[in-house]
Amino acid sequence: MKKLLIIILLLWTQYAYSEEFIELRIPNKPGEQVTATLPNNESLTLGQVLMTPARTNWPAYTASKWAAPSTVCASAVNAIHILIDIQEGRGRIISLVPSITVAPAAAQGAFFSLEIPAGTGIFGAFAPLTGSNVTAEIDGQELPLTHELIPNFDALIIRTPLTGKSGVFMTDIENRPAGRVTVHDSHGSRVIARVVRPIGGVGRFGGTLYQNAGRIRASHSGVIDVSTSRRGETGGIQIMPLKHALTSKEMLNAWHLSQWMILAPLPGHPDLEGTPPLFKDSLLPGAQLGDKLPDLWSHYGRRPLVLCRRSGGAWEWLPNVAGKVDDALRDVTHLRVYFPVWNEPLN
Repeated sequence: MKKLLIIILLLWTQYAYSEEFIELRIPNKPGEQVTATLPNNESLTLGQVLMTPARTNWPAYTASKWAAPSTVCASAVNAIHILIDIQEGRGRIISLVPSITVAPAAAQGAFFSLEIPAGTGIFGAFAPLTGSNVTAEIDGQELPLTHELIPNFDALIIRTPLTGKSGVFMTDIENRPAGRVTVHDSHGSRVIARVVRPIGGVGRFGGTLYQNAGRIRASHSGVIDVSTSRRGETGGIQIMPLKHALTSKEMLNAWHLSQWMILAPLPGHPDLEGTPPLFKDSLLPGAQLGDKLPDLWSHYGRRPLVLCRRSGGAWEWLPNVAGKVDDALRDVTHLRVYFPVWNEPLN
């Protein structure tokens, strides 16, 4: 395993973060098409706008406040949330949601409804990384997205990098109290956090209905949500930073139930909320169903994968478990998250 890791690290030294991006355009008019423009200028139609926002959502879910204004603050199979600003310590957002979905954080009248199946297109292969820049297009000009512009703008423009700026391609987590959270990049390996509360079970996280086991259901400035069930069933786990677990009222159950893992920053280091590589700039749902990216590498590489070790054994797929099963992961000793990439490392 060590030799394999060394080989991967050597290959990755030839891979540099690219400033290339995918441009997503969401017209502010029902009946028009959502498009994605790739770095080679190829334009793809992803689906139709059914409904547009008439207002903003404030106060939004707690973790939105740890993102930067005019950026994507959550990327998921069942919703994309965009932070507009922060008022009185709470985020103001608008959202993009599939026409058929469950997305409690998207408030009535404050979202685009898109005729795109959950977990695909802008909610799948073309989903934006958290932290991606968002602008409002008005008469061909792009302006910072502010609440004064809503609903009077022509389109949203989201530019999402092909890969995260942090350069991290893999994270290992020891699933035990004080377990190490180790990231791997072209410079080597380093510990960035410790486990405060390990994972032990699986819970009914709604959006996992639209994702396959071992894949990312959602990523935002305060949560990584991983599906443990096949598409069409509900089951998953969540990884969250300590401050979110301590200060957010909706997260108090994380201290009593086994479906959440809580991570703490290293002594003397900043809080983890809204920071790369775990809670910004790294993860997205990835391709499934009919999604197709330009080539095999981007299609499979831009699809994060989560593996585990059970009782210290070999790396394997996460157990396929749906529903609320408090001890489903009791023998999981390690988790590994492979981050999405676009190009083959040797390119």
